[in-house]
Amino acid sequence: MAQSNLSGSLRRGPFDLSYQVEGDGPAALVIGSARYYPRIFSSALRRKLRLAFIDHRGFGQALGAYGPADAGLDQVLADTEALRQQLGLGRCIIIGHSGHGYMALEYAKRFPEAASHVVMIATGPSHSPADAALAERHWQEAVCPERRARFAADMAGLPALLAAAPERRFISFCLAMAARSWFDPGFDAAPLWADVSVNMPVIDQLWGQAFRDLDIRAGLDQLTIPVLLALGRCDYLVAPPEAWAPHRAAFRDLTLRIFDQSSHTPPLEQPAAFDAELLGWLGV
Repeated sequence: MAQSNLSGSLRRGPFDLSYQVEGDGPAALVIGSARYYPRIFSSALRRKLRLAFIDHRGFGQALGAYGPADAGLDQVLADTEALRQQLGLGRCIIIGHSGHGYMALEYAKRFPEAASHVVMIATGPSHSPADAALAERHWQEAVCPERRARFAADMAGLPALLAAAPERRFISFCLAMAARSWFDPGFDAAPLWADVSVNMPVIDQLWGQAFRDLDIRAGLDQLTIPVLLALGRCDYLVAPPEAWAPHRAAFRDLTLRIFDQSSHTPPLEQPAAFDAELLGWLGV
C-alpha cells in the first residue's frame, strides 16, 4: 500500500528546518533544501523510493540571531539525525548532491547505524584550491566557444543581480554559472530556486571553510556500507571525474557512474538513466 506524503518542520536551535516526504519504497533521506530538491528527482523514482527531502541550516528558516557556532558541519549532521528520527525512517539511504554529498558521507561516518547506503551526486573530491584548479583546467580545455560566450554574458550580468539582492547571492551565483553547471548552457534554473530561502552566513561557512578543509578520506576505513558516486561528464563546477582516482582506494565499496549528457545535476538532466543506475545499484 502506498504511503501518504508528509510535510512539516522541526525547530533546531535558531532554525526551523522543513521536510517533505514523497513516494513509496525504501526510505532515502535527501539532504539540502526541502523546496529545491523535490524538483530535481523524477516522479518515476518516487514510485520506487520514499524520498525524504530535508533542509539544512543553510536553507532553513532562521527564527533568531545566530553565529558561527550555529553554522558548522557538526550542527548540520546532528540536525540530519534529529530529522531522520523525527520522520521515523530507520536505517536508510543517504543522498547528497554537490556540496551536500560531503554531508551525506560525513553523516554516514558519524551515524553508521542510521545509513544503509550513501549516494553522492556531482560531488568533487574536495573544495581545495588544487581541485578548483583542476576544474578550471577542465573548463579551459574542454568547452566550445559558444559555451564560453554564454558564460561570459551571464557573468557580465551577475554584479547587477548581486547588488539588487545581496541576500540571494548564492542563488544568483548558481544561476549565472549555468554554462558551467548544465548540459544545456542556456538552461534557466530559476524555477528550481523559487521560494528557496538562503542563510548566507551558513552557506559561506560550510562551502568556504568546512568543505574546503574537509578530508573525505578520514574515517573511510571504518565505513563499510556501499557508496555510489554519480558524476556528469560535462560538469565544469567541480573537478573532473579523474580527480577522484587518488581517493578511490580509500573506499571499501565504491561504485562510480558517469552520465555523458549531464553536467552538475544528472537526476534532472538524464532522469531515466540516473534512475536506472541508482535503482539497479540499490537492487530495488
